[in-house]
Amino acid sequence: MSQNRYETAVARYFEAWNASGSAEELAKAVEAAWSADGRYTDPMSDATGYEAIAGVIGAVHAQFPGFEFRLEGAVDGHHDLARFRWELVSVADGSAPVAGSDVVTFAEDGRIATVAGFLDRVPPTA
Repeated sequence: MSQNRYETAVARYFEAWNASGSAEELAKAVEAAWSADGRYTDPMSDATGYEAIAGVIGAVHAQFPGFEFRLEGAVDGHHDLARFRWELVSVADGSAPVAGSDVVTFAEDGRIATVAGFLDRVPPTA
């Protein structure tokens, strides 16, 4: 996988996380980014398959309306792996209460097979 292919795959990943239209738009974005049996894990989620991954993304949108995910820095990749950092940013004021890093593995077709997500910054709980 060339560096450009890593960046393209990660761009599709962010398109899925930032899909803000209909449930159908989100489903299409998830299918474009992940393989059919793709898996997403982080400290609060473990989802396998398109529907479950779309459910996690929808729950994040419900918890953080008006926010979008943004790549922070460059995508680093080799073989069938890539890693990158991200922030969840308020479109209104630019604040970023959540940040993390993800490690992804790719399926043979270039879509994501697995994501291991790590939360580096989270808002305080009441």
